Amino acid sequence: MTLSSTLLLSADAAGIAEAVALLRAGERVALPTETVYGLGADARNGAAVAGIYAAKGRPSFNPLIVHVARPTDAARYVEWSDMAARLAAAFWPGPLTLVLPLRDGHGIASLVTAGLDTLAIRCPAHPVAQALLEAFDGPVAAPSANPSGKISPTTANHVLQGLEGRVAAVLEGGAAEIGLESTIVGLADTPTLLRHGSITREMLEAALGTPLTEATTPAAITAPGQLASHYAPDAVLRLNVTDPAGDEALLGFGPVENAALNLSPAGDLREAAANLFAMLRTLDAQTSKIAVSPIPARGIGLAINDRLSRAAAPR
Repeated sequence: MTLSSTLLLSADAAGIAEAVALLRAGERVALPTETVYGLGADARNGAAVAGIYAAKGRPSFNPLIVHVARPTDAARYVEWSDMAARLAAAFWPGPLTLVLPLRDGHGIASLVTAGLDTLAIRCPAHPVAQALLEAFDGPVAAPSANPSGKISPTTANHVLQGLEGRVAAVLEGGAAEIGLESTIVGLADTPTLLRHGSITREMLEAALGTPLTEATTPAAITAPGQLASHYAPDAVLRLNVTDPAGDEALLGFGPVENAALNLSPAGDLREAAANLFAMLRTLDAQTSKIAVSPIPARGIGLAINDRLSRAAAPR
C-alpha cells in the first residue's frame, strides 16, 4: 500500500478541489481538524476504508469516526434522538463525537463500524475540514492520521513523518487548536462517556440535564480511543514525576525547574492539551526516557491524563 509520493495540498480552492477528487477516486487524504489531523476516506467505499486500516496498521476491530459537513447530515446515517439533538445544538460543529444506532439504508461501509450496529459521528469545526466536507458532500471516515498506537499528529508535518507514501495527500491546515481527540458520548442506550476530551463531562451533563455513566476502557471496544495502549512514543514514559532521574527528560507542567519542555509554564490545562502530542514527539526524537509532571485531574486535564496513561501502558 505504498504510494510513489504524498502530495502536500494548500488549503485553497485548488487544494480542496484536488483533495475532493482524490476522495471520490477512493484515495486516502489527511485533513486538519480542530482536534488532530485525520486520515480521511469515503465512508461508503469499503475498499477506501480498508486502505485506512492498512495505511495505519490499525486493528480492524477498532471502529472509525465518520465526519460530516453539517449537523443535519448525521441523521442520514444514524437514528437521531432528542439527546443527540441537544448535544449537537450545544457542541456542533466541534470536538464531540456521538455514537448512535445505524439507521436503515445508511450506506456506510461495514469496516467503518468494525461490525458494530452503531456509528461514531461528528461535525468538525475546523474551517478547512468544513470546506472539504462541504465540497465532497458525503461522509468521510477519519481516524487520527498516524501509525496505529503512536503519537497523534497535530500538524501536516507530523502526518508526513508517519504516513509519507501511504496516503495520497495531506491537506495543510496549520497546527490543531485543541490538540486532543474528540470527546465521545454513547447514546445508543444509557448516555455514556466513552472517551474524555476537551468537552468535559460537566459540560455534557449540563447540556443534557442528566448524569452520564462512564466506560472509557470497556472489556469490548465500543468506540475509538479505548485501547489500553495508545498514543505511545518509542521512549519509556513515566507519569506524575516530581523528581526525574538523571537520564529522563522532564515534560513539565506549571512552574517546575529543569524541564526539557513545559506543556504550560502558567499551568493552563488547555495550553497543555494543545502542546501535548507535539512536545511528546519532540522529546521522543531526543531521548529514550521521558518523565511527565503531574497534571491536575480536572476539566480537560482528565483527557490529558487519559492520553498519557494509555501512552505509558505496557505495549
